[in-house]
Parts: sequence; C-alpha cells; structure tokens
Amino acid sequence: MSLTWFPAPAKINLFLHVTGRRADGYHELQTVFQLIDLCDQVGLKVRDDGVIQALHRLPGLDPEHDLSVRAARALQAATGTPLGCDIELQKHIPAGAGLGGGSSDAATVLCALNALWGTKLNETELAAIGLKLGADVPVFVHGYSAFAEGVGEALQPLELGPACYALVFPGETVPTAEIFRDPELTRNTPPIKISLLREGVSTHNDLQAVATRHYQEIGAAIDWLKRFGDARMSGSGSSVFVRVDSQTAAEAIKAEAPSRWRTWCVRGIDQSPLHIALRNLSAR
Repeated sequence: MSLTWFPAPAKINLFLHVTGRRADGYHELQTVFQLIDLCDQVGLKVRDDGVIQALHRLPGLDPEHDLSVRAARALQAATGTPLGCDIELQKHIPAGAGLGGGSSDAATVLCALNALWGTKLNETELAAIGLKLGADVPVFVHGYSAFAEGVGEALQPLELGPACYALVFPGETVPTAEIFRDPELTRNTPPIKISLLREGVSTHNDLQAVATRHYQEIGAAIDWLKRFGDARMSGSGSSVFVRVDSQTAAEAIKAEAPSRWRTWCVRGIDQSPLHIALRNLSAR
C-alpha cells in the first residue's frame, strides 16, 4: 500500500492582541486566524504492527519531538487502536515563521489517521487532543478561519471572503516562547467584541514590537511591505504579510522582493483543503 497524501494549510494572524496573563503562565489572546492556500503535504500509510515512524527528518529536530509523530501517538493512545503508520512530510511552510506549519501538520495527522484508522472521534475530541500538542492545532482540526480567544482554542467561525496577500518570510526562525517571555511584551490590550471587527475597529499584533527588536530582518520586511499597504507580522513571527487587491498585485510585489527573502502570493481560504480531501476520501 502506498502513501495517501493530505494537505496541511498554513494560517496568518490578521491581528493578535494579548489581553492578559493567566496564573499558569499562559497568555490570554484575541486573534483572527485566516487560513491560506500555502500548504505542506502529509503522506500516511497504515501499518498493522502498531509502529509509528517518520520517513522524513526535519533539520535540527529529534524525530521524537516531531509534532506529526506526537499527534499520531496521541491519537493511538486516546483510542487504543492497534494500528500504526508511516508518516512522510513534504514541507513548504517554513518553521518558526508564525504560519502554524507544525501545528497544521499535527492536525492533518490527527484528522486523516482518524479516518484511515477508523477511530471515529469527532472534531471536538480531535481538537482536545490537538490542544495538548499546541494552541494552534484546534483551528486546523476544525478547518475554518476563525476569531479566537483564550490561548487560541476558543473559536468562532468567520467567513472572511476572498482575499489576496503578499507573504514574506525574512529567514528568521522565531521561538514563540522567547517572545512571550519578554518583559516588555504588552499584556493588557483591552478585549474587543467580534462584532467590532466588521465595523473596522483598529487592530495590531502585540508581539510585533518585541519580535522586531530582537530580529532586525522582520522589521526590514515590514518596512519594505509598508510601501504596499498595512503590513504586519503573523503570530510571533517571522513572516509578514500585506493584503492587496488582486493576485496580480501580489505577484508584482513578489517580483520586487529582495532575493534574500522567500515570498509567496497566497489566497485566503475560509475552508481547509484538508476537510475537502477527507470528504473525498469518505466518498470513495
């Protein structure tokens, strides 16, 4: 049996407000997750012997810490299935870029293996497993763009409609924990109501000032993209983006971008291609 391939889409945070800090050290957030059509590809093959192994090696990462492997093992433990799997990743989403690549890979493994193994958990159960792996995993499990609160797990679906973005990865790998530990991080942005987003309330990314202080290339990319609109950082960085009117405009920005940066023209999507793939799988 050959590998079956599933997409794992990236996300951008259209804004990210830090509204408080909890007693357990985690931060209270408000953000909008916009799914985009930049995707990793996750290949899975069911094994009868219960072994879970990665066929890929991610640079600088112990395979035991690979989120895709941890996700498979978490699902196996939660369901008691005797089955295992081989996992292959084709990476297109850079690590440490604020695009959720590792979290999306984990969500794809959870959702796809749930189908391939026949473990029959629902999305809420899968998201609960995913939350233990990372705060961004649930949004990819549910597979829709969303307004998020809490640590990012309390989700309200949003239909954001068609959108085009120029997306730049300036080559910096940013450890999220480092940004959240910074003593100068703003942690008291007043919460906003979801209804105000539709009225055009002002938003920003509270992590951006800290990240640009530590990583000069992020600031350089933001300053360069500001020539084309309201450029801002996604998540804890390092990727930055600007919304534009058309794919043609995004392609023009990509053509002008400094060669030292990776640049994409991406589209916002309201539904994950993973969920489309899973429906197609169940229809076979």
